[in-house]
Amino acid sequence: MADIEGEVAPGFEAVRAAFEQNFAEGLEIGAAFSAYHRGEKVVDLWGGTADAETGAPWREDTIILVFSTTKGATAMCANKLAQEGRLDVEAPVATYWPEFAKNGKDDITVAHLLSHQAGLAWVDGDMTAEEALSWEPVIEALENQHPAWVPGSQHGYHATTYGWLVGEVVRRIAGRSVGTYLREEIAEPLGADFWIGLPESEEHRVARLQSMIPASISVDMLANPGDDPVAQMIATFLGPDTPLGKALFAPGGALTDQDVWNSRAMRAAEVPAANGVTDARSVARLYAACLGEVDGVRILTEEQVKRATEQRTTGPNTVLMDMDIQFGLGFMLRSSMVALGGPRSFGHFGAGGSMGWADPDAELAFGYVMNRMDLGLAGDPRSFRLVTACYDAIA
Repeated sequence: MADIEGEVAPGFEAVRAAFEQNFAEGLEIGAAFSAYHRGEKVVDLWGGTADAETGAPWREDTIILVFSTTKGATAMCANKLAQEGRLDVEAPVATYWPEFAKNGKDDITVAHLLSHQAGLAWVDGDMTAEEALSWEPVIEALENQHPAWVPGSQHGYHATTYGWLVGEVVRRIAGRSVGTYLREEIAEPLGADFWIGLPESEEHRVARLQSMIPASISVDMLANPGDDPVAQMIATFLGPDTPLGKALFAPGGALTDQDVWNSRAMRAAEVPAANGVTDARSVARLYAACLGEVDGVRILTEEQVKRATEQRTTGPNTVLMDMDIQFGLGFMLRSSMVALGGPRSFGHFGAGGSMGWADPDAELAFGYVMNRMDLGLAGDPRSFRLVTACYDAIA
């Protein structure tokens, strides 16, 4: 049994038991979970192994790359600017980023970007690893890209491009990269460990991701799976010509290599849809500060949270295999596919299982991170078990 450390407030003992159960059932290598209730931390747990190759333990200060859980933090940056009156989400993107208007994109609004309706879920062509982890080459490619559908007519998950699209709008308004804005305006005031663009000084704390997709399953094999049944199954959903495959691997280059996600180069770059590095308590703390004050700091007002969680999409998500996954202004919302929390719940999941979530009615906020990646894109049984235990604790 893995060593479990941390603490829970009185009444939340069942959350520790659920966390231990995930390890006992072999669902975890290393993980952490945190929850806030009414602005107070009530759960802060961690345990297991941070690096399966070295056996290094998961410690209190361990951090890890959280894939699309990053999108929630990026959404907070955009919504904070909107709250301050510096960003009009209904305005055309070109209001803030004139070069964006090329090739049929002059009517795309910032709200279209935030709610995955812009039709820019991928870019044509491919990039070198260096270009894909730089900022300007991707921005230039998106400026030149034609929408894949009429903007606003449908929604499809912008798995990677969301971050550059929203991040460039933030940069144009704030005069700082989205990673710098996140640190200076949100993370540091809250005392949270959340980076988009990790400083080298923090590298020693990073846990190693363990992919559940066999290392032998490369992008080339997905294009030509041959007789391999596993490759054939994965290629059905993630092949390079499928909408999801194109969205997940855009803009190519470094993002097509599983190993790059454990690299210093990836963590040092700013990929605001996918390469946030953080811990569970920081994710929970950010979401708690969207619901109310946390040690005197609040990120979003109640009114801005209402605007941010107004459902902007309907119908199936055309990139995520027609799943019922709906969006507000950058946040995933409760749906038949994401049946988590109350009707006004919001947050974001990350590939592999990480998540940040908040429920304004229950006054609960959660963060979950792990290094054993599962295949879910919209939730995970491990985190659902932990969140359910928290609701039971306040019932």
